[in-house]
Amino acid sequence: MFKLDQSQAPIYEALENFRKMRVVPFDVPGHKRGRGNPELVALLGEKCVGMDVNSMKPLDNLCHPVSVIRQAEELTADAFGAAHAFLMVGGTTSAVQAMVLSVAKRGEKIILPRNVHRSVMGAMVLCGAVPVYVNPECDERLGIPLGMKLSEVEKAVRQNPDAKAILVNNPTYYGICSDLKGIVELAHRHGMLCLVDEAHGTHLYFGENMPISAMAAGADMAAVSMHKSGGSLTQSSVLLTGPAMQEGYVRQIINLTQTTSASYLLLSSLDISRRNLALRGKEAFAGVVELAEYARREINNIGGYYAYSRELINADSIYDFDVTKLAVNTLDIGLAGIEVYDLLRDEYDIQIEFGDLGNLLAYLSIGDRQRDVERLVGALSEVRRRFGRKDKANLMKQEYIDPQVAVSPQEAFYADKESLPLRQTQGRVCSEFVMCYPPGIPILAPGERITGPILDYIEYAKEKGCSMTGPEDAMIERLNVLKGV
Repeated sequence: MFKLDQSQAPIYEALENFRKMRVVPFDVPGHKRGRGNPELVALLGEKCVGMDVNSMKPLDNLCHPVSVIRQAEELTADAFGAAHAFLMVGGTTSAVQAMVLSVAKRGEKIILPRNVHRSVMGAMVLCGAVPVYVNPECDERLGIPLGMKLSEVEKAVRQNPDAKAILVNNPTYYGICSDLKGIVELAHRHGMLCLVDEAHGTHLYFGENMPISAMAAGADMAAVSMHKSGGSLTQSSVLLTGPAMQEGYVRQIINLTQTTSASYLLLSSLDISRRNLALRGKEAFAGVVELAEYARREINNIGGYYAYSRELINADSIYDFDVTKLAVNTLDIGLAGIEVYDLLRDEYDIQIEFGDLGNLLAYLSIGDRQRDVERLVGALSEVRRRFGRKDKANLMKQEYIDPQVAVSPQEAFYADKESLPLRQTQGRVCSEFVMCYPPGIPILAPGERITGPILDYIEYAKEKGCSMTGPEDAMIERLNVLKGV
């Protein structure tokens, strides 16, 4: 399957060799292998702090790799079936931004769904690209946005033949997958590139009977969160490219925003995790699937909850489903997803990935155990018994609100603006982001007109305790809007 020896971990091995050399450090970081900060050593351990080193010839340089980092990138590309792989230490946010900045300049169009991560919109603020939205359908029962219909993408392509690329969010937080191969082929027929935000799809490359991965579908670029389902340290990620992308140019784009002081803890975690998945990923993710299916059966047997799966597939807006995603609708027990999220943490010491207005997501991966899943199932049963409500009339269903784009994200973000009380902003054009985090999908993005339903949604989300981020006003009692618009 692999062309290279995937048992190698060149960055990690170089770090181990360097540590044995007992080099006296007269460089950064200033803690000098932990000697200057004993509390940090007590927290992280002597070995970890001792490997927190700076770029040097024996350890290569992420900005211009020629030795061990270069070898690690080649091994990663081989493991993922990519033409090239870039190791990223700014999270998948930086990988997504690099994708967008690599393909579009000011005034150029990118076709994409509106339910993208904030990083996509942030990249558009930076480069001045213009979004062309393919508005997703929303499942009426679950209140979740679905995938991109191929027919709708085709319509957007016909109406915008000058678009530079199509960006696909695949799979979504909720496990929804679009017809990725069909979208890639459509893009290429029309001279466009296809970019994939694959933050939640590391396992697609190593598990069996999974939805198709971006590289297997022929995509030109894919941003993959190794730290999510792949087991590397938080903030470590991978950017994959196909043969159509010029490696040197993409590297230049990455270097515009990525740090020149790359963490070797993050880099070595990517190296080790890639090796682990290449050697043992098939078996590991088979176990994750088994756990997820078990959890779904048990949760659905409780009553009131709906842990959904492949039965949603309609070969269109839900082309496939990622069964590792344990997403649960909570509305039938009379509680919003965010309310169950808070109860699980506060009453049962269980930290869920996120809760929205109607759903919660338990993120299952290679480190989960059956007894932990059983504890989750038991807690959900208790939540229903102790806190469930029969009256659902006061619950707002999460729904997709079609945005009205008035100006480009960049133009709006940097425009003259004024701050107004929340309710006084209706009808005005927003100049900042408003989102629940996680999942980090903007409710409002710069350049979008503020409507009554959007304000209702924001107020309800605040009331239910969603973690709201983005605006200059941390309390989100005011919003910045464009002057005179």
